[in-house]
Amino acid sequence: MKFNLHKQLNKARLGQLFTAHGVINTPCFMPVGTAATVKAMSVRDLKEANSQIILGNTYHLMLRPTAERIASLGGLHKFMNWDGPILTDSGGFQVMSLSKLRKISQEGVKFRSHIDGSLHNLTPERSIEIQRLLGSNITMCFDECIEYPSTWHNVKKSMELSLRWAIRSKEAYIEREGYGLFGIVQGGVYEDLRIESLAGLEKLDFDGYAVGGLAVGEGQEIMFQVLDYIGHSLPQNKPRYLMGVGKPSDILGAVERGIDMFDCVLPSRSGRNGQAFVRKGTINIRNSRYANDEGPLDSQCNCYTCVNHTRAYLHHLVRSGEILGAMLMTRHNIHYYNDLMVAIRADIEKNQLSEKHY
Repeated sequence: MKFNLHKQLNKARLGQLFTAHGVINTPCFMPVGTAATVKAMSVRDLKEANSQIILGNTYHLMLRPTAERIASLGGLHKFMNWDGPILTDSGGFQVMSLSKLRKISQEGVKFRSHIDGSLHNLTPERSIEIQRLLGSNITMCFDECIEYPSTWHNVKKSMELSLRWAIRSKEAYIEREGYGLFGIVQGGVYEDLRIESLAGLEKLDFDGYAVGGLAVGEGQEIMFQVLDYIGHSLPQNKPRYLMGVGKPSDILGAVERGIDMFDCVLPSRSGRNGQAFVRKGTINIRNSRYANDEGPLDSQCNCYTCVNHTRAYLHHLVRSGEILGAMLMTRHNIHYYNDLMVAIRADIEKNQLSEKHY
């Protein structure tokens, strides 16, 4: 997988990542399509919102409809009719946050499904196999996601386990042109453990490097402190991915600290719950102040929702529980996030990265 770094403004980077399903301009945002769908968004909507790449999830897809079924139907791209790049996360976070009665060992994780209680065993080798069956362009190595806060000793033990799993993930991965495997830097909020994790991962020469274990309750200030010492230490010639982040201010701050790629459920989840991201912050469309508002969600936005519908109409839809309300709000939010990344890339190009667009 080829990555070209075109320009750097302080620590902020402008680049391109070349995959078998297209070129990704970075910094970029990846809408989260957990179960082979970005909730309330069609593939056409995603393309019209200028999405470059979407994210799928190993944990959810292995449970239903299963990776083997998706593979038999032509892979995840064909299954969901998305012809652009796809990144799949390894399932480690969902095993921690969703599964029942999980048991972690050197071999992997045994857990019961949150759907039906069925017993499953997820190992580094199985996680990589699932992602290969799905056909994802960017595969994530299997890691353990530890809860926050955790003691230094517990985080160290978890980080060392993740390093051992990274080695096995690398050994199980089958290289193909236009596809890549990313390592995940762990270590919680402890600088020495983060540096140790990165050193171990660099020896394996992954195609990209992610920062995991953040946006789990530590707050923006601590997250930025971690990125201040680990962001610029990540390999210069590889894409850098901050997992599960976040709010527009989180993204801008992380870009300023050298991060290239982001994903988060926030724009789609917020849209389904009546919150819109606009250039002056956020608005809760449920608020009665919008009942007679004939303006668009965001006067500077050219998305389908803003061009065609008023705040008053959206207020009515959301307050009435109409499915269309969730669809239109989500469509705007995904478009807003992609506009945000376009503006950030333009600012880096012009040597003037700032918050004025956001």
